[in-house]
Amino acid sequence: MAAASKSDGPAVGIDLGTTYSCVAVWRHDRGEVIANDQGNRLTPSCVAFSSTEKLVGEAAVNQAALNPMNTIFEVKRLIGRRFSAESVQEDVKLWPFKVVAGSDDRPMILVQYEGKERQFMPEEISSMVLVKMRETAEVYLGKKIKNAVITVPVYFNNSQRQATIDAGATAGLNVMRIINEPTAAALAYGLEKMSVSNKQRTVLVFDLGGGTFDVSLLNIDPGTNMDKGLFEVVAIAGDTHLGGADFDNEMVKYSLREFTRKHGKMDIHSNQKALRRLRNEDCLRESKEDVVFHCTDHH
Repeated sequence: MAAASKSDGPAVGIDLGTTYSCVAVWRHDRGEVIANDQGNRLTPSCVAFSSTEKLVGEAAVNQAALNPMNTIFEVKRLIGRRFSAESVQEDVKLWPFKVVAGSDDRPMILVQYEGKERQFMPEEISSMVLVKMRETAEVYLGKKIKNAVITVPVYFNNSQRQATIDAGATAGLNVMRIINEPTAAALAYGLEKMSVSNKQRTVLVFDLGGGTFDVSLLNIDPGTNMDKGLFEVVAIAGDTHLGGADFDNEMVKYSLREFTRKHGKMDIHSNQKALRRLRNEDCLRESKEDVVFHCTDHH
């Protein structure tokens, strides 16, 4: 991957998440997460299609209840994977949008867009989110952005990492590096601490996201100055299919089982609007908070 020259302008860091994404830039000796056009530093990793337009981020989420089959989310769980993979087959059962098998067993996302049936590869959807991140940075910095570093889960395989690079290229970005998510967090922590202390530190980064869970143990040695600091990865562990979305999926499965138990023959598994209502983000968040509150209260 090519290195950036000073004439290329600033490089940005992008956290391309399962549920949310964000973009940051290094300015004034610190990392700065950039707010989007809604004033939020986190942008939903969601893309929606209609008869007239394509929507990304909050705009896509806001119309999801009325357009569930053409509102795409959690696409990070498809990127670089095979359609026949067990995890993909489990996810497909819970998504309101359609995923079909394409050539070479690639998952293809089926939508209605501008009056036509269209198929998109997962990396194409991811590229649309990356374009949103690039444009967010360009508006804030007032200049074109060509270079980026993109984070991925620790246990992303080569196929998933390459698909992420491809998504970046489609979004008009030169992906300078692919870096593990907890390592990126440790770097941010280390760079901040090195400015106030020259002590060696051992850091455990616990990263439980929307779709993945990563843990990294690192040694941070500031050296004689920040430019010579050393970051050594001691150990890593993770699960590319364990995160907030999985907690949500388990709650949806529980609700479906309870509905079937109480109402017998009525089956809502194929009712996309019902599934979307079960996946309502506000309701799921409140339920999870209630569980945490009660568990904490009893301990």
